[in-house]
Amino acid sequence: VQLQASGGGLVQAGGSLRLSCTASGRTFSRYAMGWFRQAPRKEREFVAAISWSGGTTDYVDSAKGRFTISRDNAKNTVDLQMNSLKPEDTAVYYCAADPQRSYYHSLSGMSIWGSGTQVTVSS
Repeated sequence: VQLQASGGGLVQAGGSLRLSCTASGRTFSRYAMGWFRQAPRKEREFVAAISWSGGTTDYVDSAKGRFTISRDNAKNTVDLQMNSLKPEDTAVYYCAADPQRSYYHSLSGMSIWGSGTQVTVSS
């Protein structure tokens, strides 16, 4: 499986962006998927994850109520809708897959990573 993220950009605080991750490979639908981000001089951190069927989602506390993760297994895509963006959301966002699990376990379990997409939120 290969992953390609897109949809980043520059937005004012309070605005919205929708990130999309497109996967190649027929086994995509079996994998837990997630979005992660890395700000300058900070470690990569978990943002949101979704189970193989889309029935289970998880979010970092700072994203709850503002971000929504979804997936379309027929289209091999995982999206992250981000609303009410804040300057502290500024980071490079990555999508990732855990080919060993159908439910998210940990960042360390995500062994397939896509290219990042820059999100910049101005104040």
